[in-house]
Amino acid sequence: DAEAGPDGSDIDGTVHFVFQPDEENGRGAQAMIDDGLLERFPMDAVYGMHNLPGLAVGRFATRPGPFTAYEERFEIEIHGRGGHASAPERTIDPLVAGAHVVLALQSIVSRALAPQDHGVVSVTELVTDGAPNIIPTTVTIRGDVRGYEEHVSDAIRTRMGAIVEGTAAAHGATATLRYERAFEPTVNTAAEVEVAARAVGGVAGAEIDTEHEPMGFSEDFAQLLQHRPGCFVLMGNGTEGSHGATLHNPSYDFNDDALPFGVAYWTGLVRDVLGSR
Repeated sequence: DAEAGPDGSDIDGTVHFVFQPDEENGRGAQAMIDDGLLERFPMDAVYGMHNLPGLAVGRFATRPGPFTAYEERFEIEIHGRGGHASAPERTIDPLVAGAHVVLALQSIVSRALAPQDHGVVSVTELVTDGAPNIIPTTVTIRGDVRGYEEHVSDAIRTRMGAIVEGTAAAHGATATLRYERAFEPTVNTAAEVEVAARAVGGVAGAEIDTEHEPMGFSEDFAQLLQHRPGCFVLMGNGTEGSHGATLHNPSYDFNDDALPFGVAYWTGLVRDVLGSR
């Protein structure tokens, strides 16, 4: 039975449904917290869910500890002296310096992190104010960093700063680095993972992997877990066709066959925590 009693008589407690805005930009959860969410709607624990293409319908995944990564974003500006492409000796070419920076950033994970530490550094944009016949004055490099632990974040930020400053100076240019945290890591608490596992265990045909590998993407729900214990789970969306297409892929389609499993999970979780004794 996946449905609660019509009058709520089998539930001894309060369930708050949190509809989170602006999740993709990582600002919604913190905005609600700043607006008094946890004071206005007191709660002992928080639970979240996201569907996962590539995981079979009826399968769930989670883990205690870090489950999804933090995201940090960086912007590097390299300033040189632009000029005509026919006279490069009269310029300080920030594009050459920028190219060296991009290549050097690829060494951070392999040379600044221990083999057991997980980190990703991705350069995603390189923009100049040049033209086909003009050497630019400014080059802007943007990108994305992922990881799970704070010492990894510190190591990447420190090494990136040294690379940017030193490489720009070696080419006679100057540079600035802006580096900021966009998402916190999603860190599940062990007791709430056990609650989630019991809830899935009560759903006919469902299974849960409570030792799933950490995921490389980021989740704004992590902000709530900074303030309350809880668990974030992934629910299978299917493995074939548009149901198995990666999130944000234009071919992706939510699998309606997963809905009964999601409903049964939530009602089972509420009954497990708040069911009348």
